Amino acid sequence: MKTKLIAPSLLSADFGNLEKEIEMLNRSQADWIHIDVMDGRFVPNISFGFPVMKIVKNHAKKFVDVHLMIVEPEKYVEKFIDFGADLVSVHYETCTHLHRTIDLIQNSGAKAGVVLNPATPVLMLEDIISEVDLVLLMSVNPGFGGQQFIENTYKKIAETRDLILSNNSTALIEVDGGVNLENAAKLFESGADVLVAGNSVFSSENPERTIELLKI
Repeated sequence: MKTKLIAPSLLSADFGNLEKEIEMLNRSQADWIHIDVMDGRFVPNISFGFPVMKIVKNHAKKFVDVHLMIVEPEKYVEKFIDFGADLVSVHYETCTHLHRTIDLIQNSGAKAGVVLNPATPVLMLEDIISEVDLVLLMSVNPGFGGQQFIENTYKKIAETRDLILSNNSTALIEVDGGVNLENAAKLFESGADVLVAGNSVFSSENPERTIELLKI
């Protein structure tokens, strides 16, 4: 059966009740918990770091998926893994030595993902696709939640799937940005394995039911 994983993003959670939000995700049909880390340099926003990761580590019972939207991620990946990250994804655009950073993540005990911004072509992954565990395709320009989905993402999913198959890679495809109940099914049909959902989950009157519906 094809993979259909939902990874709610804590970026859209109520930080005044973060423990309760994580407990809700633990109860739900969510598969992963997605953590968006922003440094105000690579993207025009600052989110959170290790203090929040400590709360996640203490309360999360789901797979922890950390997305580093930061410059020089190689300086911090080991510490994020120490704080409970099961998977760490770094941007192709920020890694001068991408192979080395991917090796560092995997040798530190986590799975490794590579992220592409909307304007970065899939062909840039040709020399790394066999090494990574996941490709994260940004379907909005990174930095802020609640943005409009970029329709070209469907084409990029197909291109990524072709690249994975032609290189006998086992990498999953994750999509992040503008995911909602209107496009989730089409994204899965197009070849995505994991969908990150922020506003569509946490702004819902019934987040647990929304997560359930996203998987259908």
